[in-house]
Amino acid sequence: MSCESLKIILFLCVFKMNRRQKEMEETGIKETSKKAIDKKNILVIILSALLLVVIGLFIFQRVEHKGLIYELNIEKDSIQAELQTLVVDYDTLKTDNDNLNNTLLVTQNEIKNLLVEVEQVKRASVREITNYRNQVNTLRGIMRDLYNQIDSLNERNKVLYAENLEVREMISQERSRSEQLERERARLEQTVIQAQILEALDLRGTGLNPRDRETDRVARTQKLMISFTISKNLTAKRGAKNVYVRIMRPDQLLLLESDSNLFRFEDLRIPYTAMREVNYEGMELPVNVFWDNTGHEQLMPGTYTVDVFADGYNIGTAEFVLRR
Repeated sequence: MSCESLKIILFLCVFKMNRRQKEMEETGIKETSKKAIDKKNILVIILSALLLVVIGLFIFQRVEHKGLIYELNIEKDSIQAELQTLVVDYDTLKTDNDNLNNTLLVTQNEIKNLLVEVEQVKRASVREITNYRNQVNTLRGIMRDLYNQIDSLNERNKVLYAENLEVREMISQERSRSEQLERERARLEQTVIQAQILEALDLRGTGLNPRDRETDRVARTQKLMISFTISKNLTAKRGAKNVYVRIMRPDQLLLLESDSNLFRFEDLRIPYTAMREVNYEGMELPVNVFWDNTGHEQLMPGTYTVDVFADGYNIGTAEFVLRR
């Protein structure tokens, strides 16, 4: 009830009393009975009491209204603070799951929009505050559910990560064992191969004169004889073998019969000076290989180098000297 309404009520009460007094004066009623006076007093008391009640109700409503507005403002501030806290809390939620990230993004936008809406409200009604409070509770529930999902996912990821580390460790150990076995196999193969390699024992070179007698004089030398003994080796391949000899002059020129005389050594095909086929049966085998210098480059004095090859390996190296 407004102040204007109270003024009107008071005015009507006073006007009614004055009018009553005037009527009694105009009618010439001079004597006032005790009963009329009592009625008048009762009426005044009733009207006064009614006025006091009306004023009391007005004051009570004003106080109650101000208290309600104050409480609504406090609730509004509380809702704003909770929304700001939710924004921060949602920012701390991290996950690699795309679906959860999409839900987080959508919910974050809802919180921010609601926060802006609440901040723009000047005087919120009870219905609006109740609606905002329900939305805040809903958003908090969504966040709690998302947190549980993310926590569960992180725990599952930790388990998977630990299992992955364990599997990787097993794979690494298995790879190490495999590599170790491969190295051991290669070492054994190399050992077998090395064991199969022949050796040219007592390798020596000398000159021969026209009567096939040994000489170390270059002027008397018509042939070169390379002699050696193939070592005993029961693991080596048996049968026919080609033995290649390379003789290098002191000036590092290879004594060569033909440019087409080539043999395979490692991944190359290299020229040789002389070749002889032998039949090897695993036992020691004496071998002589000759180089006839007739019609070839003149021999020169100095140190000659001899290399012997068989089965693709260099099985011996030696030097000899021809003097002037």
